[in-house]
Amino acid sequence: MLKPQDKELLAQKGISESDAEAQLSRFVTGFPYLKIKDAARVDAGIFRLSDEEVNAALDRWHEYLDHGGEVCKFVPASGAASRMFKALFEYVDGGTDELAEGTPVAKLIADIDKLPFIPELNAACEKLYGCALKELLDAGRNRDVIAAIVSAEGMNYGGLPKGLLKFHSYPEGSRTPVEEHLTEGAQTAANSKGEVHLHFTVSASHRDLFQAKLDEVIPQAEARTGKKFFVTMSEQKPSTDTIAANPDNTPFREDGHLLFRPGGHGALIQNLNDIKSAVVFIKNIDNVVPDARRADTIKYKEILGGLLLEVHDQIEDDLIALEEKDYTSSDLKGMVDYLKNVLNVNDARLDDMNDDSVAEYIKSKLNRPLRVCGMVRNEGEPGGGPFIAFNADGSSSPQILESNQVDPSNEEYMKMMATATHFNPVDLVCYIKDIHGKKFDLPSYVDHATGFISSKSSHGKELRAMELPGLWNGAMSDWNTVFVEVPVSTFNPVKTVNDLLRPAHQG
Repeated sequence: MLKPQDKELLAQKGISESDAEAQLSRFVTGFPYLKIKDAARVDAGIFRLSDEEVNAALDRWHEYLDHGGEVCKFVPASGAASRMFKALFEYVDGGTDELAEGTPVAKLIADIDKLPFIPELNAACEKLYGCALKELLDAGRNRDVIAAIVSAEGMNYGGLPKGLLKFHSYPEGSRTPVEEHLTEGAQTAANSKGEVHLHFTVSASHRDLFQAKLDEVIPQAEARTGKKFFVTMSEQKPSTDTIAANPDNTPFREDGHLLFRPGGHGALIQNLNDIKSAVVFIKNIDNVVPDARRADTIKYKEILGGLLLEVHDQIEDDLIALEEKDYTSSDLKGMVDYLKNVLNVNDARLDDMNDDSVAEYIKSKLNRPLRVCGMVRNEGEPGGGPFIAFNADGSSSPQILESNQVDPSNEEYMKMMATATHFNPVDLVCYIKDIHGKKFDLPSYVDHATGFISSKSSHGKELRAMELPGLWNGAMSDWNTVFVEVPVSTFNPVKTVNDLLRPAHQG
């Protein structure tokens, strides 16, 4: 199905012809649903740490930093914030200043003084309409006020990335999520030299805006925290784009050329693979709180990091013993128990293996990237989160699943989803080097059968789009994983502009 000009385009993007053909085949076959053992819960896949274990993890994290341990904060920050302002766009397009009681826009107008960008909004109102925000509100010109927030002629908040919006108010001025991530990094991940390393993934269209903001705020953050910041950025690689297909699964073309789409956040496994640090924190750009409400976030970031190192310490000891063949049958039993009880890896085949086969099996399972994931109790609608799933080799292990990976016709699975006790707040810490200090090749640990196909359109024409396995879902499928319960106070995302009015985002 590929024409010569298609092959040239693929070569330019760094996509092999075999990968392109595999994508087109996947449109035909679809992605299989995962086979699930159970939802993870406390004492059955999720750890709830005792005070003693918490203190031990904190001590291990501080020891790591004090001895020059390398760590980086990795923050996915691509994409515009348009969905955050969906209700506002709909109101502006509605053609009336009337506010229906209880709607998001009515609530926003009622508490508008709590927004962290009032000075900027007032300036936008002066620029657009020649009068102050208060005058517009007093005159009932609510639609003009909302338009000043989202329109390109006003503040353009509907077209900017979340990372560059004003989220939190302080006496000296409001801060963006970018600034809050700098501050959080200084408080949790500064090494013994007082250095903090952060990496933001951004879109090409916003890179210059991010760079300008960083140039402005890094000196301020260094003065405020006493730390030295080293910040890098990257974009999703063209080689991770995916081919779009027609409804009949043939290649979708515009003006005779193949149409490619971004591969979703799973594409960022390639960006993560370029990070040099052994330890990497991963957290979404919008999950931040102001200084006064960050105590739990700091504490549990350090707990997750310390637990990661404790688990890595044990894995390192076991792998060294296996490599040097310095172990007994009793030692192997202890390693298998660690696999089962800490890493939650279970495999019935182990019962029929001799010691040599057990040793090779343990080595294959331990010598992988490692992640520790904070899990929050599910206080809302059930959805994707921590599960124990079966792998292609017959073993079972912890996996973070999204609802689209679960067969909706399987009543047993649907019950597991509905009764799940925890969900994934995207608060991860990873160890991505082996025991000899060599970087793991992270794309080698992706389960390519865990992608997702959706219906989209381009210029009014229907198409099918493919997303790569999600970054913390299928892209980390073959990692060792530990789930830990963390308090809901560490999870404060901003999905809509009204979330900025919640107490968690007020100073």
